[in-house]
Amino acid sequence: MLVNGEYKDTIAIMDRGFQYGDGLFETIEVRQNIPIFLEQHLRRLSNDSQRLYLPKLDLELLCSEIKQLCQNAGNAVLKIIITRGSGGRGYRQPDDIQPTRILSLHPFPDYPQRYYNDGIVARICNTRLGLNPVLAGMKHLNRLEQVLARAEWQDSEIQEGIMLNINQYVIEGTMTNLFYVKNGELFTASLNLCGIAGILKHWIFEQMSVKEHDFFLSDLQQADEIFVCNSVIGIWGVQKIEQQHFSIGEITKHLQHTLECEKQKQVAYAIK
Repeated sequence: MLVNGEYKDTIAIMDRGFQYGDGLFETIEVRQNIPIFLEQHLRRLSNDSQRLYLPKLDLELLCSEIKQLCQNAGNAVLKIIITRGSGGRGYRQPDDIQPTRILSLHPFPDYPQRYYNDGIVARICNTRLGLNPVLAGMKHLNRLEQVLARAEWQDSEIQEGIMLNINQYVIEGTMTNLFYVKNGELFTASLNLCGIAGILKHWIFEQMSVKEHDFFLSDLQQADEIFVCNSVIGIWGVQKIEQQHFSIGEITKHLQHTLECEKQKQVAYAIK
């Protein structure tokens, strides 16, 4: 683990990331020592830093630290946390902001191959997402809604929970973005008021036409296929929600294949 470029595993107790969740994070797949979709992750981190009025990120320094940490990582997960640094008691920002950079490596999750091949089982969460357009889409450190939603089940047969907002619109999974297919068209939730705009969500928009809109659980229940995605798990089809079954369709399989090819291409290009 690197904290501001030093190998250590502690931060200041007055760090605003700890005190208030005042910061951002990225979770990145590392494959054969190569951080996948690194450019996209850093672009989001930089853009969202501006939205939080953090000082401009030194991306050259950050890339150097990422390379240092990942050089012998193999297959792993890289987590990057940027906080507003230390400050006194109270919400007011320090006059001289000195951000804290935390880079850590974690074992890559050993998910069963059947999640990818056959799809996963999901449930509907009782916890609802609040509305805040100022923070919508951002991967900030305040993730209590997801923490509470994930605490709703312990059944190992359920891999993901689907979250609605307080207006009863379907938004996302606890750790994923959600898409559905109806009559050959691909749909996903609008994230103007809440939710996290994942890296893979943007990647999928680059691959094919997607309609962003507000939709209810009843709309999702009529879908021809459903899948969830994030930068670590990739794309998982959904085979069952509560008691309703779904097929793993051709659009899901096509995007899974295209994504795997893209990851292999990034690794091959970086190793050259």
